[in-house]
Amino acid sequence: MTQNNFYTSIIKPFVSNLNNNSEKNAFCIDEVFFTYGNLKEEINKIRAELQKINNHNSPIGLITHDDLTTYASIWAIWFEGFSYVPLHPKQPLERNLEIIHLANCNLILNSKKESFSTNIPTILTSELQSNQKDFEIKDLPDSNNAYILFTSGSTGKPKGVPISRSNLAAFVESFMSVGFDLSQNDRFLQCFDLTFDVSVQCFVIPLITGASVYTIPHHAIKYSYVYGLLEDHQLTFATMAPSMVRFLQPYFDELDLPNLKYNILTAEASVTTLINEWVKCIPNAKIFNFYGPTEATIYCTFYNYKPNKFNPETNGILTIGKPMSGITAILIDENDEFISGNEKGELCVSGNQVTSGYLTDPEKNKTAFITKKIGDKEQIFYRTGDICFMEGGQLMYVGRADHQVKIQGYRVELSEIEFHAREALQGKNAIAVAFLNQSQSNEIALFIEDVKLDEQNIKNHLKLKLPSYMIPSKFIIHKEFPLNANGKIDRKSLSLELSK
Repeated sequence: MTQNNFYTSIIKPFVSNLNNNSEKNAFCIDEVFFTYGNLKEEINKIRAELQKINNHNSPIGLITHDDLTTYASIWAIWFEGFSYVPLHPKQPLERNLEIIHLANCNLILNSKKESFSTNIPTILTSELQSNQKDFEIKDLPDSNNAYILFTSGSTGKPKGVPISRSNLAAFVESFMSVGFDLSQNDRFLQCFDLTFDVSVQCFVIPLITGASVYTIPHHAIKYSYVYGLLEDHQLTFATMAPSMVRFLQPYFDELDLPNLKYNILTAEASVTTLINEWVKCIPNAKIFNFYGPTEATIYCTFYNYKPNKFNPETNGILTIGKPMSGITAILIDENDEFISGNEKGELCVSGNQVTSGYLTDPEKNKTAFITKKIGDKEQIFYRTGDICFMEGGQLMYVGRADHQVKIQGYRVELSEIEFHAREALQGKNAIAVAFLNQSQSNEIALFIEDVKLDEQNIKNHLKLKLPSYMIPSKFIIHKEFPLNANGKIDRKSLSLELSK
């Protein structure tokens, strides 16, 4: 039987570690260690329940707690041929219920009773009985979905991005081909929420390698907990957003992390001056700047930063480098024509990592994907919405083509915030604008046109609809919004107002 890539690249090495490294630590969660044997026991309990389900067409909603059972649930879901939809217990109930509806989830897995409740059948995974049976490991079709992530949507509804087993296998193979030297002795940082795509890299790569994963409890102050993990447990592989490094900046004089072998910066633009300081704390680490949208399965380009040497940058932002193995990247202009030389254009990517399209959204797919002929072959490209140009063979990141921004590493559509703000304002206009705070991280200001401002009422409404990172920190009244030469609201003028 021909084995699928997901089986050979992910399932097979992971099962080998479950069976052959049962005494080796797989996770450190809230300072408690769990072995691969503990993980296998949890997986088997959940698999026994999932095998009672006949319908494999619907994804399973997974409440994402920071515990072994939640991670075991993901692997049990994959072993049984299902896909999962991560649901954060601290996000608004209404948003989670909407995601459950859009994804058509008919089952929820939850490891804690005190999470939110729904009318959907729910398995409380922490109360399942032990099952010592060794289940068959199935080689299931790569066309099956592995997970569905929901990102911010311009219509006020989250967008579902299905990632197939084939997509994820292609990513793992491409990621490993970068040249990481990994072993069972490595200790990986996992500081991303399971609703965010980078989290998949942070637990899949170590577990197929036989290494251990160190997570951040939901109750912890993230940056201080990361500080402790890096130092106390001498982690060897850390993936983090540049904003996390910025939070650690006041402690750079105290941080000395000679055991760190690899540091990946991702999820937002990397400021070169910050990295130049950070590298002194991690003298033996190779630093990589990885870039990629959720639609391209975590990352699609990368750059290996060179300490004390020239590193390409534009406006102080480090290059996002070159395409990963198996990825084709092109730049197109406003007319969807190829761009040559160092002109700026929208970055589009194609390859086996790229999703086949948004969940039940054919209209969005028409605008988000484009077919271009490369040589004698037509390829489907995803339009990233990011503006770049080529310089010295490297992709230089300029900014967003639309009004998406990154907040705490999450991609946010400003129009989604505006949509829910207008609801609270009974249809009055509202414009969301991103600005840099004193820590050089993005925050949101909400401009409101010609209404009496009840800031708390608007905040309360938004808190019911949106996760905390999307709630504006500033509210500003305008009698009327400025217009540009085309008669459109002049967002640039509003942005300039924030900088005064």
